[in-house]
Amino acid sequence: MDSNFAACMLIVFFLIIYGTSYEYRGIGISANQTAWLYVNVSADPVRNISQTMFGISFEEINHSGAGGLWAELVSNRGFEAGGQNTPSNIGPWTVVGDESSIFVSTDRSSCFERNKIALQMEVLCDTDGDNICPAGGVGVYNPGFWGMNIEQGETYKVTLYVRSLEPIEMSVSFIGSNGLQTLATADIVDDDVTNWTKKEILLEANGTDTNSRLQLTTRKKCTIWLDQVSAMPLSTHEGHGFRHDLFNMLADLKPGFIRFPGGSFVEGDWLVNAFRWKETIGPWEERPGHFGDVWKYWTDDGLGYFEYLQLAEDLGALPIWVFNGGISRNDQVNTLLISPFVQDILDAIDFARGNTSSTWGSIRAAMGHPDPFDLQYVAVGNQDCGKKNYRGTYMKFYTAIKEAYPDMKIITNCDGSAQTLDHPADLYDFHVYTNAKSMFSMNHNFDHTSRSGPKAFVSEYDVTGNDGGKGSLLKALAEAGFLLGLERNSDVVEMASNAPLFVNANDRRFNADAIVFDSSKVYGTPSYWMQHFFKESNGATLLNSKLQTNSSSSLVASAVSWKNPEDNKSYLRMKIVNFGSNIISLKVLIDGLDGKSIDASGSTITTLTSTNVKDENSFNEPKKVAPTTSPLENASNKMNVILPPYSLTSIDLPRKSNVIQVAGSTALHTSQ
Repeated sequence: MDSNFAACMLIVFFLIIYGTSYEYRGIGISANQTAWLYVNVSADPVRNISQTMFGISFEEINHSGAGGLWAELVSNRGFEAGGQNTPSNIGPWTVVGDESSIFVSTDRSSCFERNKIALQMEVLCDTDGDNICPAGGVGVYNPGFWGMNIEQGETYKVTLYVRSLEPIEMSVSFIGSNGLQTLATADIVDDDVTNWTKKEILLEANGTDTNSRLQLTTRKKCTIWLDQVSAMPLSTHEGHGFRHDLFNMLADLKPGFIRFPGGSFVEGDWLVNAFRWKETIGPWEERPGHFGDVWKYWTDDGLGYFEYLQLAEDLGALPIWVFNGGISRNDQVNTLLISPFVQDILDAIDFARGNTSSTWGSIRAAMGHPDPFDLQYVAVGNQDCGKKNYRGTYMKFYTAIKEAYPDMKIITNCDGSAQTLDHPADLYDFHVYTNAKSMFSMNHNFDHTSRSGPKAFVSEYDVTGNDGGKGSLLKALAEAGFLLGLERNSDVVEMASNAPLFVNANDRRFNADAIVFDSSKVYGTPSYWMQHFFKESNGATLLNSKLQTNSSSSLVASAVSWKNPEDNKSYLRMKIVNFGSNIISLKVLIDGLDGKSIDASGSTITTLTSTNVKDENSFNEPKKVAPTTSPLENASNKMNVILPPYSLTSIDLPRKSNVIQVAGSTALHTSQ
């Protein structure tokens, strides 16, 4: 602490004791507690916060990918979800017709070696004779993931593989939720499909229904085999298959990184159901899919390893790949037998980073991405540190990866925040799921962590239980307090992300989450909006600040300097969480910044609060709890701000002279 800072704090203390106050300048509200926030923009110590400090953690949970971000409309497109034995359950596919008109079963006649199950439709009725088919025909339909969102004027690409010993006449249609309205339709007529034949149809919708279905029907007596039936909107983000509205929710957070694909999804309850990257690359028709036995649903793996890397690139975020290290939640590979698993991961890194002439880099290039992906981080497993074989297998992966890719940063599952790790790592994973009070109190968790050794990757934090509800304001504020502690300790914490990220409202396997959606709508929970307060902290300069109160222990604050590329201005941002039920009169003093250098006309105050701390957002009230921004009329280097009870407040002061501080320097510099 420098002498100027100490002297100013003595003045602050004196003013608090004797009740001196600033004019409220038209706020017109009485506050029953007082606090002082002192910010020194020129004093040591300051540091640059990591460019990847705040990011997102994506897990295939709550149908966040299959039936969510991944825009595929058909559920169980390859009929593989029922398993490899036949006959098998084809759900959610449903028969159109009755037992007198159609018989539907599965067999192993598919042309795809890695997914042999195909659907067989034996059509018993015909266009004439004693058993005439219904006017709409018979066949099968797929309701997608709790209904397909079909929008008027939009075009959808339906792809399927078909085989029959007879000529076929088949209709491909989107049907409304009442089963009667035809939103789009086209016919497939072919005299020779004795061999498996790929068909692609573009359907333009003439109506809208958020609960539609894809229907395949015929009125001609025959036996038809179907496989790999897909329906994708032509309009996805950059044509990469990501649902626009959900992708935009992520992009708006400006994440520094994206961790994928989990989470427990990576482990599996059993290794037989773990995420295997090689099964998720190449043509989508050839991907076998797998059952995610932790979260209890099938995924066709259209959202695979390649797509996750593409997603990271599209977001401008660094990819952090969590791979299975031969350990599930219930079984594990002996360390003596782990070598094939190690080679598998080296192959995966080659797929991401190798040039077009490497074994796996050439496969990536064939998928349309000749340039390497920017994979710099990998995590060995998820929450596996306590498992018997983890340390032994971890070292096998660590040694092999470092030998082949010395620059790769490797993340261990073992927590190094309280004690020194007994093995090498570039970062250590830290997860916390707890109630709101405990989460808020953890803003001091890393205050006394050793400043030497690997940094923390707080890859999963979440307020759960009654406090969290389905995404309450209380949850968001507790997490904000925790993040301010991480920001303050950004010398020992390199990255942080909330989990889970998405939840399909029809499959809440885990509460609470950041983003809620169904087939057509999406909203952010208060926790989602809370994360917006931190997106400019990536790459910002942490400033020296001190918060002092006369009685409250419910306040936590930080201050950063950041540059907005949109207006090329430098900003001072102060964030304060009031985790208590009292109104706070906050008196802000900024040392090292002349009041005249603040652009008062562009200064703003943003607040996240509500009338009830348990308030949540919903489809009917998507922004019941969302940030509100207004001009800060009393913007100065000495000012008074009222903090509502249970609130997160951000004060943004643009600097006229574009003054910006370099970490570790007491000098002020003017940005160019």
